[in-house]
Amino acid sequence: MSKEKVVLAYSGGLDTTAIIPWLKETYGYDVICCCVDCGQGEELDGLEERALYSGASKLYIEDITDDFCDNYIIPCVQAGAVYENKYLLGTSMARPGIAAKLVEVARKENAVAICHGATGKGNDQIRFELSIKALAPDIKIIAPWRDPKWTLQSREDEIAFCKAHNIHLPFSADSSYSRDRNLWHISHEGLELEDPSQEPNYDHVLVLTNTPEKAPDEPEYVTMTFESGVPKTVNGEEMKVSDIIRKLNELGGKHGIGIIDIVENRVVGMKSRGVYETPGGTILVEAHKQLEELILDRETMAVKKDLGNKLAQVVYEGKWFTPLREAIQAFVQSTQQYVTGEVKFKLYKGTITRAGTTSPYSLYNESLASFTTGDMYDHHDAQGFITLFGLPLQVRALKLQEAEKNRNK
Repeated sequence: MSKEKVVLAYSGGLDTTAIIPWLKETYGYDVICCCVDCGQGEELDGLEERALYSGASKLYIEDITDDFCDNYIIPCVQAGAVYENKYLLGTSMARPGIAAKLVEVARKENAVAICHGATGKGNDQIRFELSIKALAPDIKIIAPWRDPKWTLQSREDEIAFCKAHNIHLPFSADSSYSRDRNLWHISHEGLELEDPSQEPNYDHVLVLTNTPEKAPDEPEYVTMTFESGVPKTVNGEEMKVSDIIRKLNELGGKHGIGIIDIVENRVVGMKSRGVYETPGGTILVEAHKQLEELILDRETMAVKKDLGNKLAQVVYEGKWFTPLREAIQAFVQSTQQYVTGEVKFKLYKGTITRAGTTSPYSLYNESLASFTTGDMYDHHDAQGFITLFGLPLQVRALKLQEAEKNRNK
């Protein structure tokens, strides 16, 4: 009789390596590893050999980089979705795409369960599991770090467990930062970052980005074009979205762009301090905003800002596969029809300075905006507008005056 199968979200790190023999020993599963590539680069080197050596029967490496960029990143950029005014959702946006691929592989393999290595303290357990529940409510979810049968509480425990199962890999018990990387960003937690009173040791922390102090002393001008809210070119070269992000990562990293130090509110209720590097993403979000300001009217911008904040919360909380996310995205998409044009900006020591914006759909009217009187605007019209616009304030003030007089009689 063949064993039941479980699909393990596999990174090749110590945690997921230890989970392979644990799943086999604890539940008797045939372990199918699945590594979902969101642009994490060299982290994928040697994974197949490592997974099979550790006891997996098979490894899938699934590249969803373009899907991640086109169908998760771009909708959030268009919405201006930024969590707590700082975090550009690098990990949050990737998790639903990863979960969708895990479900796809589980269906292909007729697996009865999906396993992830997220801890019981973090947000990722929520993001993975809500996505899996929404896409495959019949598939069992295994979270070892919440399982009473999981007794490994440290890296030392996991290394000893692996060695006891004849898995001898070059894992170190030394403490290091906890990192999550994809094409959009890299996050850092742990070590001195766990103490908010301590300045990050940026010489040790940073991977993608220079510090502003080490950035070039000369500024660099960059030009981008957008069509219907989607980036199309950088410095005149047309590229797909993933390549545009790669190019912006290179430019942003060079000039110290996109480093944030944040204490954020996790979904599970605790505060967490981390450093995020999002060089290309920071540029892309700013460039899109720069163009959009020229095109969208005041009321649409106001509603879109509120919905952008709501989308950031929805995505952060792992609720991508929900009617609410679909509805917000539909509204945002309708606002992007005319977000077409060119933006120019200057990168210099951690800053992005605007250097000109043009669009065939610009609502900026020079004759209206200038101090000279044009045919479309008569300064005298403002008097009646102010009278009507301020009428509720004036009526209220008069009533308060009248009430005050009556009290003093």
